[in-house]
Amino acid sequence: MLSHVTVGTADVLRATEFYDPVLATLGLARVKTFKVGAGYAPEGFSGIEPPFWILRPQNRQPPNPGNGCMVAFEAKTRAEVDAFHAALLAHGGSDEGAPGLRAHYHPSFYGAYGRDPEGNKLCCVCHRPEP
Repeated sequence: MLSHVTVGTADVLRATEFYDPVLATLGLARVKTFKVGAGYAPEGFSGIEPPFWILRPQNRQPPNPGNGCMVAFEAKTRAEVDAFHAALLAHGGSDEGAPGLRAHYHPSFYGAYGRDPEGNKLCCVCHRPEP
């Protein structure tokens, strides 16, 4: 359904220093780096373009997080959700909701929420029940 997702950054180096370790908790790695941004994909990615990008806005205006916008990454396990959230906090992100069940979405929805250093809202969720 989606081709790719981008979030804005004013500082590509700072953004990669945040996203490299945070996305590594989900098996995602930086596969492209440019002066104005970087692209991330699952390990072993062989597609044309990565599905997640951090980029300086092309209109040269300051980036800002959208109100109501959020990027949600899917984890295979609840432990990955926990690791994602811990890495997010350890690398300069802010907490928007600790890891835990959110049964009001569905009985197995285990998620965590946070923001990157520029304020973009992120979620990591595992939809699978505990084994």
